[in-house]
Amino acid sequence: MKSDDNGGIGEAKSSQPTYDNDKEAIHTTASDEEYGHGEVETHSTTKRGLKARHAQMIALGGTIGTGLFVGSGGTLARGGPLFILLAYMILSVLVLFIVTAITEVSAYLPVSGGTMSYYGHRNVSNSLGFAMGWLYWYSLGILVPYEITAAGLVIGYWNSPVNIAVWITIFIVVIVGLNILPVQFYGETEFWFASLKVFMMIGLLILSFILFWGGGPRQHGILGFHNWKDPGATNTWLRPGATGRFIAFIEVLVLSAFPFTFAPELIVVTGGEMKSPRRNLPKAAKRYFYRLVFFYIGSVIAIGIICPFNDARLTSGGVGAKSSAFVVGIADAGISGLGSVINAIIITSAWSSGNSFLYMSSRSLYSLAVAGNAPKIFTKCTKQGVPYMAVIASALFSPLAYLNCANSGSVVFAWFVNLTNTSGFISWICCCIVYIRFRKAVITQNIPREELPYRSKVQPIGAWIAMVAFTILTLINGFDVFFPGRFTASSFLTAYVGIPIFLGIYFAHRVVNWKDGWAIPSGEVDLLTGIDVVKANETPEVHADTLKKKMMGWFT
Repeated sequence: MKSDDNGGIGEAKSSQPTYDNDKEAIHTTASDEEYGHGEVETHSTTKRGLKARHAQMIALGGTIGTGLFVGSGGTLARGGPLFILLAYMILSVLVLFIVTAITEVSAYLPVSGGTMSYYGHRNVSNSLGFAMGWLYWYSLGILVPYEITAAGLVIGYWNSPVNIAVWITIFIVVIVGLNILPVQFYGETEFWFASLKVFMMIGLLILSFILFWGGGPRQHGILGFHNWKDPGATNTWLRPGATGRFIAFIEVLVLSAFPFTFAPELIVVTGGEMKSPRRNLPKAAKRYFYRLVFFYIGSVIAIGIICPFNDARLTSGGVGAKSSAFVVGIADAGISGLGSVINAIIITSAWSSGNSFLYMSSRSLYSLAVAGNAPKIFTKCTKQGVPYMAVIASALFSPLAYLNCANSGSVVFAWFVNLTNTSGFISWICCCIVYIRFRKAVITQNIPREELPYRSKVQPIGAWIAMVAFTILTLINGFDVFFPGRFTASSFLTAYVGIPIFLGIYFAHRVVNWKDGWAIPSGEVDLLTGIDVVKANETPEVHADTLKKKMMGWFT
């Protein structure tokens, strides 16, 4: 597969497309030999409407949602403050390996409508790209009702008399509506949604620091690390003693992965509709480290300090703000009224994350359709560049949130968490494979180092480490179901069904296309088609940046 001269996704057999500075591109789909149709079709493409500030803020807080604000409370209760801190530190390093790897791939050729599945097609094989594309579509689609479910349950904090189905309907309408609008509206709303989350996290961390020193109304003396001593730094689970602590740590490590799920991939997806992606993608990746340290690791340090892991409210409050460790710790410190403020922002966080997940799901389906691996109807875009048919199809997962009306919200919440955890791990394994094959192709074809807009010092060893680590996590994702008395069909399926689904899709494509090789030879990987236009679109800003550096040199 090759990209068209516009830098968007096309086919090797496509006719020459027309473009206007990468903004009004018209792609041509493959001939009847590849699609099975008797004539060549044209379709409009997505547009680069995301500004640099949109991209930076979306990368910073786009997928930070209820998993971090609320779900971390249950994880703290499971293992204690030390185990959750160690788990977040380990996962932050592994996720950073993923971010640096996929940014190196996508920043080299940031195509319009590009996703990691597209880079799987281009650098590894059609079968891997095909399987990744469908994995992203259904997994990200399922995350939308997950966030909607969480938002609906959080409203229960106020004992609202309005039926939960009403709130779910409102959330669905808003999320789908924002995704139907031109991408600049998505970027603007996500900018402010993400800003709210960022400012709340900063405020919570500052407040936690104040509570650490005993600044709460009910506090008498310095709190310090009191909760690390009583009830303790670690917890046991399923077994007593050292064995129970080891099991608790493994469980915490698995549970802690959820707040990170599909967050790195959002950088790549937004790169397809980002202005000057070769400049802005590396910026987003470099700042991702600060996001991991400040928001993720900082937040678990904070909740481990202000909230004891054995507080019953962490596990008995469902998935609403009542089970947020931040809310519990602030209430214990005697600060009233702040819980409602945090609760309101948690709801906007769920909205924001649901918005981002639907955006990513729809672009995955659009990318599949353009590549000829999904019905061509999903390539249809509005004049503003919105793949509206793909958005509508991806939004069909949203009504799953209504399951909350008939079942325990916490049970539905857990189903979504387990199902998407496996998909997230599989995605990261595939991302590592894509990067490793890309890097080998770059070396084999003697692509100069300066041709790569972004290179990380932790690669390629980081990709190999992450691939092995996430393979292990995939296999142990639902390990607790094998303990006596804990096995249920629903728990087993939600923990492991993602593996056979992905492998089934992959091998089904291999069977149909059995003549294709398992991987594209490194010397034949297409690293050049479309690169000239991508570079040309970056030239004005690159020149401006070079001039700026020269001017700075004159005064230093």
